[in-house]
Amino acid sequence: MIVIENAAIATVDASDTYHPDGHVVVGDDGRIVAVGAGKGPETTDGGKRVDGTGCLVTPGLINTHHHLYQWATRGLALDDTLFGWLTTLYPIWGRLDAEMVGAAAGAGLGWLALSGCTLSMDHHYVFPRDGGDVLEAEIEAARRIGLRFHPSRGSMDLGEKDGGLPPDNIVETTDEALAATERAIDRWHDPAPDAMLQIAVAPCSPFSVTTRLMTEAAELARRKGVRLHTHLAETDDEEDFCRKHFGCTPVEYAERVGWLGDDVWLAHGVHLDDDAIAKLGATGTGVAHCPSSNARLGAGMARVRELLDQAVPVGLGVDGAASQEVSHLGAELRQALYTARQRGGPAAMNAREALRLGTMGGARCLGRPDHLGSIEPGKLADLVVWRLDGIAHEGIDDKLAALVFGPPAPVELSLVGGAPIVERGELVRADAETLQRDAEVAHRRILA
Repeated sequence: MIVIENAAIATVDASDTYHPDGHVVVGDDGRIVAVGAGKGPETTDGGKRVDGTGCLVTPGLINTHHHLYQWATRGLALDDTLFGWLTTLYPIWGRLDAEMVGAAAGAGLGWLALSGCTLSMDHHYVFPRDGGDVLEAEIEAARRIGLRFHPSRGSMDLGEKDGGLPPDNIVETTDEALAATERAIDRWHDPAPDAMLQIAVAPCSPFSVTTRLMTEAAELARRKGVRLHTHLAETDDEEDFCRKHFGCTPVEYAERVGWLGDDVWLAHGVHLDDDAIAKLGATGTGVAHCPSSNARLGAGMARVRELLDQAVPVGLGVDGAASQEVSHLGAELRQALYTARQRGGPAAMNAREALRLGTMGGARCLGRPDHLGSIEPGKLADLVVWRLDGIAHEGIDDKLAALVFGPPAPVELSLVGGAPIVERGELVRADAETLQRDAEVAHRRILA
């Protein structure tokens, strides 16, 4: 048993219960036993007590969109739009192999853990023919760090010769992509409520995937009982591509190929009109909001206030490290709030809503709101204890405001299913310097 006490507690439950001075009790089964105000209960079984003085406890942050392999290609194409950035980097990504992907994923997931993330998805869609098992490599990296992991088996089958954006040497055939996706589900997916590893089906985007692959991937996912993910409505270029090739908007295309529903979450959703937002809300289709990446690529500002008002599940994503080099999920809370306020003024989002995006919003997108995303008895003990009593946060009395409005806070303790993965700002199960060295080797190799 673990008792965290003397800390502020932001539960993110249905009532947004907040305890300025409270406790959380974690059972030996890795689930939350109790949460409330004041001191924690006395224990007689030798359980661990954690003094959270000066700290805030929140649910672990959930990253709903990422491309971990991109950690090996950070700092490139810094001034390009999305399509220019992709055409610059696609040929480089064609050199990936399992060793590079494992190293990039290790560094990326380690950094995510240090930024308050306890569950991350990954959207991997580049599978060079001689690159080895890159999906297995990133799964092993997640096990090393200790994060819950939702990798998606992505795919691209629409190369340049057929009117797509990616070079032909890094696309698969439709049948190859579907068969490999089914094998990944059969090998790796764990449907259990406390699963550490789940697989999603994730063709890359309308401009890199055929209509047949989009349609049959949706059928495969529903037959297997797993979730669906893709990029959609990220840029004006994508809107133009969909109108030219399909005669409709991106959301209309998604509806046509069976990609709206409460088992789907879409990356970005920047360029959505009122009708599109209403369709997402009516179907329960989620959106992974990636405000820093959208800003870095100049893609625009998502209409998050309107999405929330239409009951669309919205989570946060850092996106790939080559389009958002910071990749700090804790800092994304503030970026999401600022982006909402740039669009709609100070009433467009508050600190509690920003934290909900990064926790319960993510759990809804990934299909796990019954077991993750809030601090409530019976839920999995994926928790973060943020230290907020240093000079960086001095004078901000509201601990939740300090976390969201202040500079990125250090993680005092992070638990996944009650097991520590970060303590006092250091990874518990992996060595950060080793992760850094391996990532540097991968970076030099892929650029050589």
